[in-house]
Amino acid sequence: MPPKEPTLTRPLRRSFVKGLLGSTSFWMVSGHSHWAEALAQEAQKPYQPTFFTPEEYRFVEAATERLFPQDQHGPGARGLGVAEFIDRQMESPYGHGDNWYMSAPFVQGPANLGYQLPFVPRDLYQKGIAGLEAYTRQQHGKSFADLRAPAQEQILTALEGGSVSLGDIPGRVFFEQLRTNTMEGAFADPLYGGNKGLGGWLMLGFPGARADFMDWVNQDGEAYPFGPISISGETA
Repeated sequence: MPPKEPTLTRPLRRSFVKGLLGSTSFWMVSGHSHWAEALAQEAQKPYQPTFFTPEEYRFVEAATERLFPQDQHGPGARGLGVAEFIDRQMESPYGHGDNWYMSAPFVQGPANLGYQLPFVPRDLYQKGIAGLEAYTRQQHGKSFADLRAPAQEQILTALEGGSVSLGDIPGRVFFEQLRTNTMEGAFADPLYGGNKGLGGWLMLGFPGARADFMDWVNQDGEAYPFGPISISGETA
């Protein structure tokens, strides 16, 4: 019998957003209005993944929902379109690691030296999902997306704790990649595929891409009276 995996501790939703300001979760881009409108129209269409296979996409949807579940504060990752956001990322320069230094040798060093593996995000996802699906089938006889939520949480907890190896990829590395992209998808501008209906910003009380809200800075707890607005002009 394999050792019993620990139970995932559900952190409060608000703890996820600590320190988000200044991170890639709040991408603000400049550009022409027709560019923003075109992206907004594209985002309204039923989404078909272009990078992930259907089974990989099922995993991403299920895993991100466990990392950011729906609760009384608002929608979870599934409702916010986080899987779509990640799929779109994998077809971007980020997904291809275009600005990463990827020359050998690749030697695992101390944690303070940062990421040292020879895999760009696309590779991490493909290899990580394949490894975790193999582990899940070995332990439970099913794919990750077909498990009940408690079993999914146990697997993710084991992954975070480093007790699961995914071949060439340490389980903790894959977990951190997935968690980081989940947070980005929940809180980035909807133009990038996530934060559907600006639900992530509504949970934060974030004003979004408003041109000017300086009148409401340093108001000693005064509630901001306007809802968020996206780059394309979408409002909640």
